[in-house]
Amino acid sequence: MTTHFGRTELPPAQASALRRAIRFEWYTLIFLAIAITLVFLVMGSSQAMKAAWIEDLLSLAPPIAFLVAVRIVNKRPTEKYPYGFHRSVGVAHLVAGVALFAMGAFLIIDSLSGLITAEHPPIGTIVLLGHPVWLGWLMMIVMALTIPLPIYFGRVKMRLARELHDKVLYADADMNKADWMTAVGSIVGVAGIGIGLWWADAAAALFIAASIVWDGMKNLRAAITDLMDTRATTFDDGEPHPVSQQIDDYLRDLPWVEEAGSRVRDQGHVFHVESFVVPRLGESPTVRQLMEARDGCIELDWKVEDIVLVPIDELPEEVGGARDTRQSERNE
Repeated sequence: MTTHFGRTELPPAQASALRRAIRFEWYTLIFLAIAITLVFLVMGSSQAMKAAWIEDLLSLAPPIAFLVAVRIVNKRPTEKYPYGFHRSVGVAHLVAGVALFAMGAFLIIDSLSGLITAEHPPIGTIVLLGHPVWLGWLMMIVMALTIPLPIYFGRVKMRLARELHDKVLYADADMNKADWMTAVGSIVGVAGIGIGLWWADAAAALFIAASIVWDGMKNLRAAITDLMDTRATTFDDGEPHPVSQQIDDYLRDLPWVEEAGSRVRDQGHVFHVESFVVPRLGESPTVRQLMEARDGCIELDWKVEDIVLVPIDELPEEVGGARDTRQSERNE
């Protein structure tokens, strides 16, 4: 079966990765539905447990955003949307970032108020099989059960995000890391209450809230810069994506090209590229040469969905023109 992102046919490895990513996002939703229900049933008046429950609710946003975006980006470009629908990934990324940041900020305020007013959260007992059981034990058991799967899901999704160049999937993998860290923090908070440290619960909630805010800030920054057409970066925003340099190197090696520079726009999964080429003195590239150069660039990486080649007498400054001018002046 042929798999596409819009008009881009995915190579077999990426097509397999996409199908696996979709399965794991459904697995994540099922796991979260169970975890959210269990945490709600045992959270009582613990601030740390409440923060963990809200964090689990927010964890629904990235997998839902990914599943919706994957369906939308498969639509082919239209007259109204000539660039296709890949930006839906960026929109989903932005929505997830806003939700994380807003809720994290709320939880920080809520947790700080608990510390300032010295609230002592009561954790009572329930009767199980005729025996009274401290509710804190159930809280810690439930949170411990929610640790292993997020660790596994996060590692798998991180690999898939790299293969698919999917920043929403990367955000989800990062969220899975926050999930298990939240569970550990909740266990510490509840255990603190059990040994008489009333402030441990609010402190754990504050730690969880800070983690949520940090995730929100990272995702907001990444989503906004991508929507503003910053230069294309790797899936984790760690460095400029190497495909830009690969395209420039390929074009410079063509016999009729003197210099080349590219602007690469990250559309979500794929790239739209504008490459400026300065022909050698006396050379005038034919339509056939330009088409061959375009096809060669597209073959470099499956993510190069659309590329425009612009013959020009001097490179624009943003793709190296200023650098070339300074170099020429030094040579003279």
